[in-house]
Amino acid sequence: MTRKQPTTVADIEGPWVNPNYESGLIDRCRRGWNTPVTQLTNNLLSTYLRQKFALPLIIPEAQKRVASIFVDDTELYDDELKNALKSAIRET
Repeated sequence: MTRKQPTTVADIEGPWVNPNYESGLIDRCRRGWNTPVTQLTNNLLSTYLRQKFALPLIIPEAQKRVASIFVDDTELYDDELKNALKSAIRET
């Protein structure tokens, strides 16, 4: 029996637990929690990198997108994903 490879943040971090408050950041994180990493927007990948969620899954996907210059027009500023990736790698 082969073990299922993690494909979502929830696979690594566990199920989403609602906090006792709301914010834009919490809303963004919750939105993609159960979405396969290959389907996340660059902005959401950047968010997870900055928040240090599921880095073993998020970093390789971000590296692939940066290397291929993948643009999906969701980043808050030019090179958001590239900068978040550099920061996450530096801090790990």
